[in-house]
Amino acid sequence: MMNTVLIKNAKIVNEGRIFEGDVLIEGEFIKEIAQSISHKSSNCKVIDAEGNFLIPGAIDDQVHFREPGLTHKGTIASESRAAVAGGITSFIEQPNTVPNAITQELLEQKYLIASQSSYANYSFMMGGTNDNLEEILKTNPKNVAGIKLFLGSSTGNMLVDNEATLEKIFSSTKMLIAVHCEDEATIKANLEKYKAEFGDDIPVTVHHLIRSEEACYISSSKAIALAKKTGARLHVFHLSTAKEMDLFSNKIPLAEKQITAEVCIHHLWFSNEDYATKGNFIKWNPAVKTAADRDALWTALLNDTIDVIATDHAPHTLEEKSQKYLSAPSGGPLVQHAVVAMFEAFHQGKISVEKIVQKMCHNPAIIFKIEKRGFIKEGYYADLAIVNPSKPWSVSKDNILYQCGWSPFEGTNFKSRISHTFVNGQLVFENAKVKEIKAAQRLLFDR
Repeated sequence: MMNTVLIKNAKIVNEGRIFEGDVLIEGEFIKEIAQSISHKSSNCKVIDAEGNFLIPGAIDDQVHFREPGLTHKGTIASESRAAVAGGITSFIEQPNTVPNAITQELLEQKYLIASQSSYANYSFMMGGTNDNLEEILKTNPKNVAGIKLFLGSSTGNMLVDNEATLEKIFSSTKMLIAVHCEDEATIKANLEKYKAEFGDDIPVTVHHLIRSEEACYISSSKAIALAKKTGARLHVFHLSTAKEMDLFSNKIPLAEKQITAEVCIHHLWFSNEDYATKGNFIKWNPAVKTAADRDALWTALLNDTIDVIATDHAPHTLEEKSQKYLSAPSGGPLVQHAVVAMFEAFHQGKISVEKIVQKMCHNPAIIFKIEKRGFIKEGYYADLAIVNPSKPWSVSKDNILYQCGWSPFEGTNFKSRISHTFVNGQLVFENAKVKEIKAAQRLLFDR
């Protein structure tokens, strides 16, 4: 029997406007959107969303779910459960798992795991190295999100620092190339300077001076110059500095941009002033920078210089994060709290709900050319989230779903919460509980 759901009286947020209406879901798809829909079928589930926002499920274009090889930190199952609880219905996962996803065979092994265990729709990036161009060129643009290059150090053998190789990759593939930009030589020199000052007891409060503005700018400006030279389709992940904003444009419609930009939740929320209280729990690469950098990122986000908001969700265990600065890994878990964190910014008057939806739902779908997702449209997959804007709650150990059991938002009070999440028409999250329904699909791309 076909799954049928009628969402009534919602504030539907789509393509820059909010309108009150009803949405009918039949099977996997949105069947009808209208001011009022009456549906008398006895097997139709009716949800009254009065006063609540209905948004497309968020698409997170950068997560690290740790499987295979690092499953003590998280798994595709555990972290995708947290994602749907947070209103994220699709994710694109990165290749620095163990082994690194740098051959087609290793890449497909990740898709197989996700097909059996993911709660959210999934895609995986193919990883680039200094010597796997042949494998990169076998990547299918129809069912793989893109190529990921680390221009700063990462897990395993994934630092691409050979300039001839980089140019070859940029000029050989038409696929989207996503990059992590930090200049390794600059970071090493900065690290030596602080080691000379502090020995092995470097305080986390200088993290943003070691992984500095200059390290980011040198690397991102090089990548952008190379993309312009070769005509490559470049997407720059997790921007963190005011200085880098001059490298991007808001004068071109998104669908025509060859170079696009992403910012992450933590760079919009925290500043270096928070290291004193949060310590390694906000240690990310690139580093959280100054309040002035954060303000510049907000400005660039709102004026469309930055195109996408993502999480760079990267769980580590409490034990790992509790080590001294030099030993503690970088990264933190964010998928459960990303959408409500942006709604908190809406309550603070920093951003409109329409803009949140543009940056977290529409734009990732446009940038990656994802088929039939990211919008509330008839005929599109029913990936949807209902957000109650006036149901306050506090993040605490007992409501965190990440396998690692902690969050940089612990103790934060949010005014909004996700009440329902649908993945391909199936209600997978309701009444603060993830249902044991795996309706996820592999993302496909219009290219």
